[in-house]
Amino acid sequence: MKNQKGHVIRSVAEGSIAEELGLEPGDKIVMVDNTEIEDIFDYQFLIQDTYIEVLVETKDGEECLLEIEKDFDEDLGIEFENGLMDEYRHCHNKCIFCFIDQMPKGMRDTLYFKDDDSRLSFLQGNYVTLTNMSEHDIDRIIRYRLSPINISFQTMNPELRCKMLNNRFAGEALKKVDKLYEAGITMNGQIVLCKGINDGAELDYSIRELTKYLPHLESVSVVPVGISKYRDGLYPLEPFEKEDACAVIDLIESWQKKIYKEQGIHFVHASDEWYILAEREIPEEERYDGYLQLENGVGMVRLMLNEFHEYMEEQLQAGFFPNEAVQGTVSVATGKLAGPYIRRMAEELERNMPGVKILVYEIRNDFFGERITVSGLLTGQDIVAQLQDKELGQALLLPENVLRSGEDVFLDDLHLFEIQNALQVPVNIVKSSGCDFASSILSALKEEGR
Repeated sequence: MKNQKGHVIRSVAEGSIAEELGLEPGDKIVMVDNTEIEDIFDYQFLIQDTYIEVLVETKDGEECLLEIEKDFDEDLGIEFENGLMDEYRHCHNKCIFCFIDQMPKGMRDTLYFKDDDSRLSFLQGNYVTLTNMSEHDIDRIIRYRLSPINISFQTMNPELRCKMLNNRFAGEALKKVDKLYEAGITMNGQIVLCKGINDGAELDYSIRELTKYLPHLESVSVVPVGISKYRDGLYPLEPFEKEDACAVIDLIESWQKKIYKEQGIHFVHASDEWYILAEREIPEEERYDGYLQLENGVGMVRLMLNEFHEYMEEQLQAGFFPNEAVQGTVSVATGKLAGPYIRRMAEELERNMPGVKILVYEIRNDFFGERITVSGLLTGQDIVAQLQDKELGQALLLPENVLRSGEDVFLDDLHLFEIQNALQVPVNIVKSSGCDFASSILSALKEEGR
């Protein structure tokens, strides 16, 4: 029997079971234990046993049944052409706050793809609305004990959720959370806050309802909607101001105190943007419950500052600081959101190295509009335009999130070498930790001094 639903092998790990069996790139895995494979989760579940039968179709079109004895949970050493082993699921909502709808025309196609695929929640940490999930999907999550699943709640008011997601089934989809909760599946939540829509009393109600899912719902982040300059024809959204941010923080912190007293965790968290907009100090590390929502910008500043200070303390104890031997000038470019904290760390480094000058440039986001302040949405063209005539020293440091994952390409498809050529300075990419920030500056200065 020839099955056209097989999954093509891209590579085989050296020394793996698959290599011993003679499997090669281009071969297809058709079935495991006489079961068709829907996606990567089926595959991982089916190959766990100590004895499995794998139906393979070779790249020459021949079929063979392999009988495999192995250790429990031992991997076969196969990487597939499609990492998900299935088509990615497109989002069917038309959310009033969707950032993809606020993108200009003419960018690469992948930037316009709206995913709402629960499987990417487990593989990549994506947030899903549950509107794209069938009962079959929920049952598989429970059967395979997949967790945590990250859920975009937005509101616990079903009627309002239908309005915000522009999907008449969005309110009904919240009932799927009950099933996940009853099965003990670990969850994390997100609320994208829109001024005058799901804030204030609605936010208070949503937090109250979400506490009912403790402890399986481990955390909920509240993040402000991102508003670009490309909103013609879209739902009218207003930007949050300082007083709004203060009100959001006050509400969240009042809930944190109540929940911590009852549960021993803070549960609901305001993203760093709220504290910066409110001009308030970032909370201490203990308030973040182990940084469960870093990817949502919750606690990133606190973690970065703490890592930096730990690094500085280690260097002080080792006798490296203060250090007058290190000399030179380097520059750092970042988004306006993190700018003040990057500058704070730079000044501390300068105090401990009198011969060093660190120039910090906050890049204004002209591409998407000034209200977009995160470094992850900076473009190469904005960086070049605003640094073209600036003093940059021996090297320019950029945060790694300005580049496409695993590549040297910016959001607007400019390449790293193009930035270096335009600015006539070496560009070093820095990881988003405080330790890497300090060590990268020292490394750039040392390399220049050789």
